[in-house]
Amino acid sequence: VHLTMMMASYYSKAAAVLLLAASATAFAPTSSRGVSLEPLCMNKKKKQRPKVNSNKGFGGGSSSGTITSSSALESDMLIRPKTTSNFQYSGSIRPGLQTPKRIVPSEKIKFPDYALDGLPKNRPALFPWVIETKKPEEIEKMRASGRCAREVLDLAGRAVRPGITTDEIDRIVHEASIERGAYPSPLNYHNFPKSCCTSVNEVICHGIPDERPLEDGDIVNIDITVYLDGYHGDCSEMFCVGGKDAIDEKGRKLLQTTYDCWVKSMELVKPGVNYNVIGKTIEDYIKTEGFSTVRSFCGHGIGSVFHTAPNIFHYTVNQDLQEMQVGHVYTIEPMICEGFADPYMWQDDWTATTADGGRSAQFEHTLLVTEDGVEALTGKIETSPLQFWEEESAIRKGIWLGTSENARARAEELSNR
Repeated sequence: VHLTMMMASYYSKAAAVLLLAASATAFAPTSSRGVSLEPLCMNKKKKQRPKVNSNKGFGGGSSSGTITSSSALESDMLIRPKTTSNFQYSGSIRPGLQTPKRIVPSEKIKFPDYALDGLPKNRPALFPWVIETKKPEEIEKMRASGRCAREVLDLAGRAVRPGITTDEIDRIVHEASIERGAYPSPLNYHNFPKSCCTSVNEVICHGIPDERPLEDGDIVNIDITVYLDGYHGDCSEMFCVGGKDAIDEKGRKLLQTTYDCWVKSMELVKPGVNYNVIGKTIEDYIKTEGFSTVRSFCGHGIGSVFHTAPNIFHYTVNQDLQEMQVGHVYTIEPMICEGFADPYMWQDDWTATTADGGRSAQFEHTLLVTEDGVEALTGKIETSPLQFWEEESAIRKGIWLGTSENARARAEELSNR
């Protein structure tokens, strides 16, 4: 980041903006506590090298090279959240007790380079305009990781109900990932303590699963990334605790608007299109509905590296960016808020909430640009449920899998099951 900022001084103002944007990721801790973040200032905190067990495996607990069961976790001491008694929260959600990091068996699972010490070694390209074009063999591996992420997300979503804790959802995600031969990508990424992110109500993103039970009327985003055969697959979706009828009218409108702006932006993806159309489409759509879009977090390129170029902005950028090309793979993941979209950080250095306590919603796919459009590598499958926002979409009713001929045909088949 510092090298990038030094080089930016030698370029035009527009180029400097692009270079500075490279410092922002959709998944990075921050040292700012209890303050609203300025756009694209997600500075990574100084890491401490954690102790690594000598056993075969990674994570907390006492088992060696095995998955920790829920009963084993209950016998472990719960961890108090990183907070102080006088910290001012913006809404009603409070951090709960956490279980220790779960174990991943190293003899069965291929680890990403950050798994043991929390520090990614395989860095993205220095310049944000250098976008990797995936080779056919890489695309096939990303299809597999995308399918795996979808299966895990669907399992997590089925578990959502009043009374379940987000820590229990994390356990389901962790075990389902390992059963499929995948490493849960968030685990120990920059020392993140859990295997998925669960963001409830006013939490915008990066919520840490804990012992707080979900309640009727909560809305929760579950963000899943898996690392399978050397490649990441990344997706997230909203879920209504207690079902659609438990959510008030404004909450349903937030969910529908977030889904529709997301689909509307994805419908425009194809070779030769400038990346700036994504953010403009999203912001133009949600502003007419009275909502706001988060600027401090962005979508990202993805592949063998968790977060890489391009940065995908979910707001209007009044300058040309790069053009989409066949083989580009990245995420679109708008975070839309009822009120203010400025993130307010908890003291755990991860959890980002809205500054005014208003609710936030988000959807995410890993997308592949094809010759005839785009395909969702994390798209829904035969067993995936159809949600009310898909049935009632003003943009495209039914399951969305992409705009390519194959994607359209498959989506129609799944929607008419």
